[in-house]
Amino acid sequence: MDNTNNYLVVTGPQDGDNLSVAGGIYRILVSGKQTNGEYAVIEMSVPAGGGPGPHAHANFQESFYVIEGEVEVKTEQQTFTAKKGAFVNIPLGGMVHCFKNKTGNLAKLLCTVVPAGLEEMFLEIGKPVNAGEFIPPQPMDEKTMKKLVAIAEKHGQKLFPPDYLG
Repeated sequence: MDNTNNYLVVTGPQDGDNLSVAGGIYRILVSGKQTNGEYAVIEMSVPAGGGPGPHAHANFQESFYVIEGEVEVKTEQQTFTAKKGAFVNIPLGGMVHCFKNKTGNLAKLLCTVVPAGLEEMFLEIGKPVNAGEFIPPQPMDEKTMKKLVAIAEKHGQKLFPPDYLG
């Protein structure tokens, strides 16, 4: 194991890159650059109605811990509500999934991605914002969607139509 980045990483409450992604704020707490690519941790603040559409990433294992609020999680096999304290693991292999905040309150998730790399996609597609600054997602016209699909594919993601999971 390469220990060239063998140092303590501390991210304060106001630190980390805050990015507007899919109408939410994704704050990168630790990136692959800080963990030798082993993992990344992202705090996701998801407003009412927010959340990514159906997608898959075969080479990333992604897990979520619900810090506050709740989100509806969908896969091809099931739909369930993950409430505060719930843990969700999306295994390696490309399971199609999405989540949506269907409540009127903010949901906060702690997302861990193994190996790291997904945070690089968020850095590329997201717009830097201040902590707590929510901006509406950009409209998805054909040109924007093509650009998003290309960036997603570059980072090992596959996007599916919004109604793919019903």
